Amino acid sequence: MQTGRHFAILGAILLSLSCGWAVSPSGMTLEQRQGAVFLDSLSIPCPGEVFAALNKACRPNWATLVTPATAPVTTDRAQLAMAVGVLAADGYIAVEAQDGQQVKNIGREIIAMAKALGVSQSLLGRGNSLVEFADNNAWDALADELAATEGEVKSTMMVQKDRDLVLLTSVAAWVRGLEIATRVVLSDDGLRGEEVIEQPDLAASLVMMTGNLPARLAANPRVQQLKQALATASGLLAKDQPSREQRIKNLRSIHEACALATRGIMASAKVNASPTPSSSPVR
Repeated sequence: MQTGRHFAILGAILLSLSCGWAVSPSGMTLEQRQGAVFLDSLSIPCPGEVFAALNKACRPNWATLVTPATAPVTTDRAQLAMAVGVLAADGYIAVEAQDGQQVKNIGREIIAMAKALGVSQSLLGRGNSLVEFADNNAWDALADELAATEGEVKSTMMVQKDRDLVLLTSVAAWVRGLEIATRVVLSDDGLRGEEVIEQPDLAASLVMMTGNLPARLAANPRVQQLKQALATASGLLAKDQPSREQRIKNLRSIHEACALATRGIMASAKVNASPTPSSSPVR
Protein backbone atom coordinates (compact mmCIF):
# COMPACT_ATOMS: atom_id res chain seq x y z
CA MET A 1 0.00 0.00 0.00
CA GLN A 2 1.29 3.47 -0.86
CA THR A 3 1.42 5.59 2.25
CA GLY A 4 4.07 8.20 1.46
CA ARG A 5 1.61 10.49 -0.27
CA HIS A 6 -0.64 10.62 2.80
CA PHE A 7 1.74 13.02 4.43
CA ALA A 8 1.76 15.53 1.62
CA ILE A 9 -1.85 16.07 2.72
CA LEU A 10 -0.85 16.02 6.37
CA GLY A 11 1.87 18.60 5.78
CA ALA A 12 -0.51 20.99 4.07
CA ILE A 13 -2.84 20.85 7.05
CA LEU A 14 -0.41 21.32 9.92
CA LEU A 15 0.13 25.11 9.77
CA SER A 16 3.63 25.58 11.12
CA LEU A 17 4.40 21.92 10.55
CA SER A 18 5.58 20.57 7.22
CA CYS A 19 6.71 17.40 5.44
CA GLY A 20 10.19 16.46 4.31
CA TRP A 21 11.81 13.81 2.13
CA ALA A 22 15.43 12.73 1.96
CA VAL A 23 17.52 9.57 1.82
CA SER A 24 18.45 7.94 5.12
CA PRO A 25 21.78 6.20 5.79
CA SER A 26 19.98 2.85 6.03
CA GLY A 27 18.90 3.12 2.39
CA MET A 28 15.25 3.53 3.32
CA THR A 29 13.87 6.86 2.16
CA LEU A 30 12.45 9.26 4.67
CA GLU A 31 9.28 9.21 2.62
CA GLN A 32 9.02 5.64 3.86
CA ARG A 33 10.66 6.17 7.21
CA GLN A 34 9.76 9.72 8.12
CA GLY A 35 6.95 11.03 5.94
CA ALA A 36 6.72 13.17 8.91
CA VAL A 37 5.64 16.23 10.77
CA PHE A 38 8.20 18.78 11.87
CA LEU A 39 8.22 20.36 15.29
CA ASP A 40 10.78 23.13 15.02
CA SER A 41 13.79 21.41 13.39
CA LEU A 42 12.85 17.85 14.36
CA SER A 43 11.08 15.39 12.09
CA ILE A 44 8.89 12.88 13.94
CA PRO A 45 8.12 9.76 11.89
CA CYS A 46 4.49 8.80 11.52
CA PRO A 47 3.50 5.17 12.14
CA GLY A 48 2.08 4.76 8.65
CA GLU A 49 5.54 5.28 7.17
CA VAL A 50 7.18 2.90 9.64
CA PHE A 51 4.56 0.27 8.83
CA ALA A 52 5.09 0.77 5.09
CA ALA A 53 8.80 0.08 5.57
CA LEU A 54 8.01 -3.02 7.64
CA ASN A 55 5.79 -4.22 4.82
CA LYS A 56 8.77 -4.20 2.49
CA ALA A 57 11.05 -5.88 5.02
CA CYS A 58 8.96 -8.72 6.40
CA ARG A 59 5.27 -8.58 5.39
CA PRO A 60 3.64 -8.59 8.85
CA ASN A 61 0.28 -10.24 9.45
CA TRP A 62 -1.52 -6.99 10.18
CA ALA A 63 -4.83 -8.65 10.98
CA THR A 64 -3.27 -10.12 14.14
CA LEU A 65 -2.12 -6.65 15.23
CA VAL A 66 -5.48 -4.88 15.06
CA THR A 67 -6.62 -3.58 18.46
CA PRO A 68 -10.24 -2.68 19.34
CA ALA A 69 -10.71 1.10 19.41
CA THR A 70 -11.65 2.29 22.88
CA ALA A 71 -10.87 5.85 23.87
CA PRO A 72 -10.07 6.50 27.53
CA VAL A 73 -12.74 8.08 29.72
CA THR A 74 -10.92 11.13 31.08
CA THR A 75 -10.97 14.92 31.29
CA ASP A 76 -7.16 15.10 31.22
CA ARG A 77 -6.31 17.04 28.06
CA ALA A 78 -2.77 15.67 27.93
CA GLN A 79 -4.08 12.12 28.06
CA LEU A 80 -6.67 12.86 25.38
CA ALA A 81 -4.01 14.34 23.12
CA MET A 82 -1.77 11.30 23.57
CA ALA A 83 -4.71 8.97 22.99
CA VAL A 84 -5.35 10.65 19.63
CA GLY A 85 -1.80 9.70 18.66
CA VAL A 86 -2.16 6.09 19.83
CA LEU A 87 -5.45 5.65 18.01
CA ALA A 88 -4.06 7.23 14.85
CA ALA A 89 -1.29 4.62 14.88
CA ASP A 90 -3.89 1.91 15.41
CA GLY A 91 -5.79 3.32 12.45
CA TYR A 92 -2.82 2.76 10.16
CA ILE A 93 -2.65 -0.84 11.39
CA ALA A 94 -6.33 -1.30 10.55
CA VAL A 95 -5.76 0.16 7.08
CA GLU A 96 -2.86 -2.22 6.48
CA ALA A 97 -5.11 -5.07 7.65
CA GLN A 98 -7.88 -3.73 5.36
CA ASP A 99 -10.27 -3.74 8.30
CA GLY A 100 -12.73 -1.05 7.29
CA GLN A 101 -14.97 -1.42 10.33
CA GLN A 102 -12.05 -0.90 12.66
CA VAL A 103 -10.95 2.24 10.81
CA LYS A 104 -14.49 3.60 11.16
CA ASN A 105 -14.44 2.77 14.88
CA ILE A 106 -11.09 4.52 15.32
CA GLY A 107 -12.23 7.57 13.39
CA ARG A 108 -15.30 7.83 15.61
CA GLU A 109 -13.17 7.64 18.75
CA ILE A 110 -10.69 10.24 17.48
CA ILE A 111 -13.53 12.64 16.72
CA ALA A 112 -15.03 12.02 20.17
CA MET A 113 -11.69 12.87 21.78
CA ALA A 114 -11.34 15.92 19.54
CA LYS A 115 -14.71 17.07 20.84
CA ALA A 116 -13.47 16.67 24.40
CA LEU A 117 -10.41 18.74 23.44
CA GLY A 118 -12.65 21.40 21.94
CA VAL A 119 -11.34 20.97 18.39
CA SER A 120 -14.08 18.98 16.68
CA GLN A 121 -16.17 21.52 14.78
CA SER A 122 -14.54 20.89 11.41
CA LEU A 123 -14.24 17.11 11.76
CA LEU A 124 -17.77 15.89 11.09
CA GLY A 125 -17.12 15.74 7.35
CA ARG A 126 -13.96 13.73 8.01
CA GLY A 127 -15.95 11.15 9.93
CA ASN A 128 -18.44 10.82 7.10
CA SER A 129 -15.63 10.39 4.60
CA LEU A 130 -14.00 7.66 6.69
CA VAL A 131 -17.29 5.75 6.69
CA GLU A 132 -17.74 6.18 2.95
CA PHE A 133 -14.20 5.09 2.06
CA ALA A 134 -14.32 2.12 4.44
CA ASP A 135 -17.64 0.94 3.02
CA ASN A 136 -16.16 1.09 -0.48
CA ASN A 137 -12.83 -0.57 0.46
CA ALA A 138 -10.98 2.52 -0.82
CA TRP A 139 -7.85 1.80 1.20
CA ASP A 140 -5.52 4.49 -0.13
CA ALA A 141 -8.21 7.13 0.18
CA LEU A 142 -9.06 5.82 3.63
CA ALA A 143 -5.47 6.14 4.81
CA ASP A 144 -5.27 9.64 3.34
CA GLU A 145 -8.43 10.64 5.19
CA LEU A 146 -7.16 9.14 8.45
CA ALA A 147 -3.95 11.18 8.11
CA ALA A 148 -6.00 14.28 7.34
CA THR A 149 -8.25 13.67 10.36
CA GLU A 150 -5.28 13.38 12.70
CA GLY A 151 -3.70 16.42 11.06
CA GLU A 152 -6.82 18.52 11.45
CA VAL A 153 -6.95 17.76 15.17
CA LYS A 154 -3.32 18.85 15.46
CA SER A 155 -3.74 21.97 13.37
CA THR A 156 -6.69 23.12 15.46
CA MET A 157 -4.73 22.53 18.65
CA MET A 158 -1.95 24.67 17.15
CA VAL A 159 -4.45 27.47 16.51
CA GLN A 160 -5.53 27.15 20.15
CA LYS A 161 -1.87 27.47 21.16
CA ASP A 162 -1.77 23.91 22.48
CA ARG A 163 1.64 23.26 20.90
CA ASP A 164 2.70 21.02 23.79
CA LEU A 165 -0.34 18.82 23.20
CA VAL A 166 0.56 18.55 19.51
CA LEU A 167 3.99 17.30 20.58
CA LEU A 168 2.40 14.73 22.89
CA THR A 169 0.09 13.53 20.11
CA SER A 170 2.99 13.04 17.70
CA VAL A 171 5.27 11.40 20.26
CA ALA A 172 2.52 9.04 21.47
CA ALA A 173 1.85 7.97 17.88
CA TRP A 174 5.57 7.28 17.39
CA VAL A 175 5.82 5.29 20.62
CA ARG A 176 2.78 3.21 19.66
CA GLY A 177 4.35 2.64 16.25
CA LEU A 178 7.60 1.59 17.92
CA GLU A 179 5.68 -0.81 20.17
CA ILE A 180 4.13 -2.49 17.13
CA ALA A 181 7.34 -2.43 15.10
CA THR A 182 9.35 -4.13 17.85
CA ARG A 183 6.63 -6.74 18.20
CA VAL A 184 6.79 -7.44 14.47
CA VAL A 185 10.59 -7.69 14.45
CA LEU A 186 10.70 -9.92 17.53
CA SER A 187 8.19 -12.31 15.96
CA ASP A 188 10.46 -12.78 12.94
CA ASP A 189 13.19 -15.41 13.32
CA GLY A 190 15.57 -13.34 11.23
CA LEU A 191 14.71 -10.07 13.02
CA ARG A 192 13.80 -8.67 9.62
CA GLY A 193 12.75 -5.05 9.76
CA GLU A 194 15.09 -4.26 12.63
CA GLU A 195 16.71 -1.47 10.64
CA VAL A 196 13.37 0.31 10.43
CA ILE A 197 13.44 1.15 14.13
CA GLU A 198 17.13 2.03 14.45
CA GLN A 199 16.65 5.73 15.17
CA PRO A 200 18.61 6.45 18.39
CA ASP A 201 19.18 10.12 17.53
CA LEU A 202 15.48 10.68 17.06
CA ALA A 203 14.68 8.95 20.34
CA ALA A 204 17.29 11.09 22.12
CA SER A 205 15.84 14.26 20.59
CA LEU A 206 12.35 13.29 21.71
CA VAL A 207 13.66 12.71 25.24
CA MET A 208 15.03 16.26 25.20
CA MET A 209 11.85 17.77 23.77
CA THR A 210 9.53 16.06 26.23
CA GLY A 211 11.95 17.01 28.97
CA ASN A 212 11.24 20.65 28.15
CA LEU A 213 7.49 20.36 28.67
CA PRO A 214 5.90 22.71 31.23
CA ALA A 215 5.93 21.43 34.81
CA ARG A 216 2.17 20.79 34.84
CA LEU A 217 2.54 18.37 31.92
CA ALA A 218 5.85 16.90 33.04
CA ALA A 219 4.25 15.88 36.33
CA ASN A 220 1.49 13.92 34.56
CA PRO A 221 2.13 10.21 35.31
CA ARG A 222 1.17 9.17 31.79
CA VAL A 223 3.52 11.73 30.30
CA GLN A 224 6.23 10.38 32.61
CA GLN A 225 5.60 6.84 31.30
CA LEU A 226 5.86 8.16 27.75
CA LYS A 227 9.16 9.85 28.59
CA GLN A 228 10.43 6.64 30.19
CA ALA A 229 9.64 4.70 27.02
CA LEU A 230 11.59 7.28 25.01
CA ALA A 231 14.53 7.10 27.43
CA THR A 232 14.58 3.30 27.18
CA ALA A 233 14.50 3.41 23.40
CA SER A 234 17.17 6.10 23.25
CA GLY A 235 19.56 4.20 25.49
CA LEU A 236 19.12 0.77 23.91
CA LEU A 237 18.99 1.83 20.27
CA ALA A 238 22.30 3.62 20.73
CA LYS A 239 24.13 0.38 21.59
CA ASP A 240 26.92 -0.45 19.15
CA GLN A 241 26.46 -3.73 17.30
CA PRO A 242 25.35 -5.93 20.22
CA SER A 243 25.11 -9.70 19.85
CA ARG A 244 21.92 -11.23 18.49
CA GLU A 245 20.89 -12.26 22.00
CA GLN A 246 21.47 -8.77 23.32
CA ARG A 247 19.61 -7.24 20.38
CA ILE A 248 16.59 -9.41 21.16
CA LYS A 249 16.79 -8.43 24.81
CA ASN A 250 17.04 -4.75 23.88
CA LEU A 251 14.10 -4.95 21.49
CA ARG A 252 12.01 -6.72 24.12
CA SER A 253 12.82 -4.01 26.69
CA ILE A 254 11.86 -1.28 24.23
CA HIS A 255 8.66 -3.10 23.37
CA GLU A 256 7.65 -3.53 27.00
CA ALA A 257 8.40 0.12 27.86
CA CYS A 258 6.34 1.34 24.89
CA ALA A 259 3.50 -1.08 25.67
CA LEU A 260 3.40 0.16 29.26
CA ALA A 261 3.21 3.76 28.10
CA THR A 262 0.42 3.12 25.62
CA ARG A 263 -1.58 1.06 28.14
CA GLY A 264 -1.34 3.98 30.55
CA ILE A 265 -2.44 6.43 27.88
CA MET A 266 -5.48 4.36 26.93
CA ALA A 267 -6.53 3.54 30.50
CA SER A 268 -9.55 5.43 31.79
CA ALA A 269 -8.82 7.97 34.51
CA LYS A 270 -9.98 5.82 37.43
CA VAL A 271 -8.13 2.74 36.23
CA ASN A 272 -4.78 1.99 37.83
CA ALA A 273 -2.22 1.99 35.02
CA SER A 274 0.52 0.33 37.09
CA PRO A 275 3.10 -1.83 35.31
CA THR A 276 1.84 -5.22 34.20
CA PRO A 277 3.50 -7.87 32.03
CA SER A 278 3.10 -7.16 28.32
CA SER A 279 0.45 -9.29 26.69
CA SER A 280 2.19 -9.10 23.33
CA PRO A 281 3.55 -12.44 22.10
CA VAL A 282 7.21 -11.49 21.88
CA ARG A 283 10.16 -13.79 22.42
